[in-house]
Amino acid sequence: MKAVVRSAPGVLEIEEMEQPKPAKGQVLVRSLVCGICGSDLHALHHAEHMFGVMTGGGDKPKGKMVFGHQFCAEILDYGPGTSRKLAIGSTVVSMPYASGPKGMEQLGYSEILPGGFAEYMVLDEALLLPVPNGLSAAEAAMVEPVAVGEHAVNAARLSGKSVAMVIGCGQIGLAVIASLKARGFGPVIAVDFSERRRKVAEKLGADIVIDPAKESPHARWAELNVPATMKDLATARYRGAPGDAVVFECVGKKGLLQKLMTEGPPAAQIIVVGVCMETDYFEPVMASAKELSLRFVIAYSMEEFAQTLGNISDGKIDAAAMISNTVGLSGVAGAFERMRDAEAEVTVLVDPAA
Repeated sequence: MKAVVRSAPGVLEIEEMEQPKPAKGQVLVRSLVCGICGSDLHALHHAEHMFGVMTGGGDKPKGKMVFGHQFCAEILDYGPGTSRKLAIGSTVVSMPYASGPKGMEQLGYSEILPGGFAEYMVLDEALLLPVPNGLSAAEAAMVEPVAVGEHAVNAARLSGKSVAMVIGCGQIGLAVIASLKARGFGPVIAVDFSERRRKVAEKLGADIVIDPAKESPHARWAELNVPATMKDLATARYRGAPGDAVVFECVGKKGLLQKLMTEGPPAAQIIVVGVCMETDYFEPVMASAKELSLRFVIAYSMEEFAQTLGNISDGKIDAAAMISNTVGLSGVAGAFERMRDAEAEVTVLVDPAA
């Protein structure tokens, strides 16, 4: 089979590989489409550092990897020990994990099992979710990134007086916006330098869209009944329960947490969804003085993954709005470069058969 292989840091190549065989409890699938994630862009050049940090200095990749963890696939065959509940030809999605000889492998970042930038994959039958009739493979492939947004929103303490601000409207920031609006939450403030991304945020339901090059995103808290200073907070608490800010940091840029703590409102929740791969710092006294809450999140649960599939299939989330392009295997390397430009692409899907 053909696959796009990360053969060395910064190098993507199309190679012929042996087609995987489903082990006990697994299915063989054909990859229909697979999204390129921001994590893929980082892992292309810095996988060794990335996984070294995430494993606490443990195992680092030494061999080749086939990226791709945001996929929709078609069942081709079943391995031994499977129940075969879904018919051959069924379209499915799955959390990006599968059993390997050394335990569970994270598909897309495994040196043993291929991810979705290959013609064929093996998946664990127990993790399969059938794609509802009428939902395209492209929309179904967006379940994985949108589920990250669902998990982030679930981590926040939202009330009827909360105001949500999403910093960064890349794939994950848009997923947070979509998940907030799917449950009828508002107001939602979307903040991004990119005009293209701001337009998608608006399409997904963002109530206020801000270009931080022209306006401070923190200039509107007072008009939304959120105390902007500690003095305002004390006054509001005396008069009655004030509104509160929930800020989703979806950029992962060094220095941004300190900036949000310094410039943002007091008593805010800061949900850190963006992944900063550099050593960063912030002043704890700032968080204490302003009574800030800080929570870091990653990925999602099986329940959140399934809920997201339902939200997309029920039309509560317009997943297609997040897709900007589709390429074949030969176009993957170029798509990686274009996705580094926020105005060029939002989410690019890979179709191994194109």
